[in-house]
Amino acid sequence: MSAPICLHNATVITGFSVMEKCSVLVRDGKIEDVFSEKRFQQKRFESDVRIFDVDGAFVGPGLIDTHVHGFAGYGTEDNSPEAIVEMSRELAQYGVTAFNPTLYPSAPDNMIESIKAVVAAMGKEHGARIKGLHLEGPFISPEKLGVQRPETLSEVDLEFMDRLWTASEGHIVNMTVAPEIKNMRKLALYALGKGIVLQAGHTNAMYEHMVEGMQAGILHSTHIFNAMSQMHHRNPGAVGAILIHPEMACEVIADGVHVHPDLIKLLVRDKPSDKIVLVTDALKPTEQKSGPLVANGEDVEFRDGCFHRCMDGVIAGSALTMIAGVRNLMNYGLPVEVAVKFASMNPARVMKYDSQGALIPGYDADLIVFDKYCNVLSTVIGGSMKKNIL
Repeated sequence: MSAPICLHNATVITGFSVMEKCSVLVRDGKIEDVFSEKRFQQKRFESDVRIFDVDGAFVGPGLIDTHVHGFAGYGTEDNSPEAIVEMSRELAQYGVTAFNPTLYPSAPDNMIESIKAVVAAMGKEHGARIKGLHLEGPFISPEKLGVQRPETLSEVDLEFMDRLWTASEGHIVNMTVAPEIKNMRKLALYALGKGIVLQAGHTNAMYEHMVEGMQAGILHSTHIFNAMSQMHHRNPGAVGAILIHPEMACEVIADGVHVHPDLIKLLVRDKPSDKIVLVTDALKPTEQKSGPLVANGEDVEFRDGCFHRCMDGVIAGSALTMIAGVRNLMNYGLPVEVAVKFASMNPARVMKYDSQGALIPGYDADLIVFDKYCNVLSTVIGGSMKKNIL
């Protein structure tokens, strides 16, 4: 267990409020206390406590990315535990303390191999904790593919789903599905029984399909506005259902490309603040320093703020980091505590990650220290510093 840490002279974002001139004490991998600078000056610390003056910087709960395919040249498509471990290490440098490695659908045997690679990496992380898998398919609509390959999709197949679950050793956390697909209710009930969070995405659902899906427990959604049926005055579609029903949560990619900034302002105005989850949907070449840019087996290029598939110019995916997403949300007018909430507390609550996403005594000591420009100064995971330039 690492030595206790006290971060003082901080602007603390607890998850519920912002407190200036405060301190956070971490011990044995947990948050022991959050207290004022006045109490810090009066407090006697044991000799083993490492004390850091953060000079007014923000200290908040660590960022949790529940939809990320790859990072820094490592991806889930590598089918390699080592690649997932490297993703973990690199993500921590950008303030991410937990993540859900996200798989595109592929041939059944390959998909199972990819799942097993993630599971093999769990517990071996050098940085952000692997919370479990996000499967973005294969039970999605061929009409809303994005850049996914049509041959990798499947009708609802509970036997195949059970193979995926067995390969994951119970570590599938969330799964993107199209509510309109035949027999989706059977899959939804299966997922409920396993504790899997189902997300409506890559869907061409009519409004009534979305409502039926909600009744079966599909209460989250994948990258709102992208790869889903749009709102029409006679058929609100998937987008309309998400906006209309306050119980529906939604991911948002805040890179300024996937969703217009003014639409994010509309989303913030219309959705309860605890139902919006910032994600990156980042591809393998995100923040990659050298080498060819390849994502999901295809050459991509970075331009206009995201990755495009070289062969046809179609948007292939995001190059966003979570801390850049927080910065963008702040630039769109959101208070820092709300932007951080979208990236920490909200994903923790939607995914049912207990003791994460807030700075509360007894919670996991997963923290981020960052300045007013959203430069990450330190990342603390389980009480251990994984990045420190304080």
